[in-house]
Amino acid sequence: MGGAQFPGDNDVAEVDAARDGEVDRRDVGKMKHGCEHYRRRCKIVAPCCNQVFPCRHCHNEATASGDRHTICRQDVEKVVCLLCETKQPVSQVCISCGVNMGEYFCDICKFYDDDTDKGQYHCIDCGICRVGGKENFFHCVKCGSCYSVILRDNHQCVENSMRQNCPICYEYLFDSLQGTRVLNCGHTMHLTCFEEMVAHNK
Repeated sequence: MGGAQFPGDNDVAEVDAARDGEVDRRDVGKMKHGCEHYRRRCKIVAPCCNQVFPCRHCHNEATASGDRHTICRQDVEKVVCLLCETKQPVSQVCISCGVNMGEYFCDICKFYDDDTDKGQYHCIDCGICRVGGKENFFHCVKCGSCYSVILRDNHQCVENSMRQNCPICYEYLFDSLQGTRVLNCGHTMHLTCFEEMVAHNK
């Protein structure tokens, strides 16, 4: 089920400090909880199987063998606060202990992350949250995805170029956690796959 941490002595001390007004209650436990994918103070309740997971990626990895199914991020309706363990509807602030369950929160994607250094933003046209800072990306309507502003008016458009699998590792590119490379021809692949291919002179 991933590597999420649960409330411990440090959290209890922070909650007490918040009660005494020494610390903002919303910041208790910030960056101390989560999984290998995200730092957050809640787990999600998978709408497909009603099980609790640190994030949708942890769910998808756990179900990869056997009863394979994936979560549609927008379908998540319930979360569990990691500090007080209250099961509740999706929202940024816990209804019970008042902690921010994610410093970054998107109500559309039901996405939480405390690590705001990633520069998360929601792209309306992509329909999902992206990282890297909104000011550094633009949405190419023809290609159907967000690209670096360096590529604005400086790339070969290929319709829905990101809505395919990487030609090297076959992982779906559009919502991959890995960075991508836009080739001169306009097609895309994972940056690491591209670099490995170049290193092997392919």
